[in-house]
Amino acid sequence: MPKEQQEVVILGGPHTSTSATTTTINMPAEISTPDHVVWSLFNTLFMNFCCLGFIAYSYSVKSRDRKMVGDVTGAKTYASTAKCLNISSVIFTILMAILTIILYATKRT
Repeated sequence: MPKEQQEVVILGGPHTSTSATTTTINMPAEISTPDHVVWSLFNTLFMNFCCLGFIAYSYSVKSRDRKMVGDVTGAKTYASTAKCLNISSVIFTILMAILTIILYATKRT
């Protein structure tokens, strides 16, 4: 309890006709920037085309670290890079799988 309010309680009330001052504290909202760590971990384990999944995972961890520090701009930048790397990793892995199936199916022995 602030000292002014303690004195008011002890003395029974204010002796002057001044208005009470209030203090407003604005708390920042929860940072809801996605960091794509789970997606990056999945790509690292299963769709790691040319280590793109691992690189995406490292950017995701950097994004989470920036988010914990409160640097929203840095977190969004790292998350955007991780997202692009994850998309690239998925696309290249699927294309390589399709290419492998096509080459195996058309192979004549």
